[in-house]
Amino acid sequence: MNTKYIIGIIVVLIIIVGAYMVFAGDNSNKITIVGSTSVQPVAQSLATAYMKEHPNVKIEVQGGGTAVGLKSVSDGTAQIGMASETLEANETQGLNNYTLGQDGIVAIVNNNNTITGLTSAQLKGIFTGNTTNWSQVGGSSGKIDVIVREVGSGTRVAFQSLILDNSSYVGSAIVQTSTGAVQQAVSQDPNSIGFISFASLNNNTKALTINGITCSATTIANGSYTTQRPFNFLTKGPAAGASLAFINWCDGPEGQAILNNNSIVRPTS
Repeated sequence: MNTKYIIGIIVVLIIIVGAYMVFAGDNSNKITIVGSTSVQPVAQSLATAYMKEHPNVKIEVQGGGTAVGLKSVSDGTAQIGMASETLEANETQGLNNYTLGQDGIVAIVNNNNTITGLTSAQLKGIFTGNTTNWSQVGGSSGKIDVIVREVGSGTRVAFQSLILDNSSYVGSAIVQTSTGAVQQAVSQDPNSIGFISFASLNNNTKALTINGITCSATTIANGSYTTQRPFNFLTKGPAAGASLAFINWCDGPEGQAILNNNSIVRPTS
């Protein structure tokens, strides 16, 4: 075989392999989303649906809490951060905020607890440690076991602001590091109480009414259920490329349908 012909084939093969390696290593269609464990399951639902429509895009969704989301998007290790609270201007410096919708925060108790509702004042008393027995709020006698989220959780900050008027949580509170961990702890302890995202509520625990109002998509949207906060995506600077396309899709009819199915709604007033 002609030597020049062989060399030509080798050159072509090198070009093909090189091109493959370049495109295989191209991360322009990869999106890493990190942050709030409350937003996480909703973001995963959105990502799964989006990847079915756009098989060339790879989206990875990870938890860690709102604070981790802010840090990850700020230092560039994630393209999108997830936050589950109203953020202060100093927290979002250099970041762009995209609000997916509003989510309710529900106080949850064990399914065997006879209590069905509490007032904001009663909840504040429990979570600050001034109320320590269920009999003080109309339940059966028993020490109240308070379960809270970790420092850095957007749900913790939002509940503290909305219900505790920014007072401190009781020092004896049991700290859990995810929405799922709070639900599991409450489901296993008849005397416990915690708080989670309404979007993550399941039958393993019972949500309480607050001030006589049941949390629902309707009461969140019309504002009658006031213990609510935004679900946010954050990007470093304006979103661009694959991240912008995904966020725009979330804001469109298909994304909004998924959000509504997860009880994440836009205010009606």
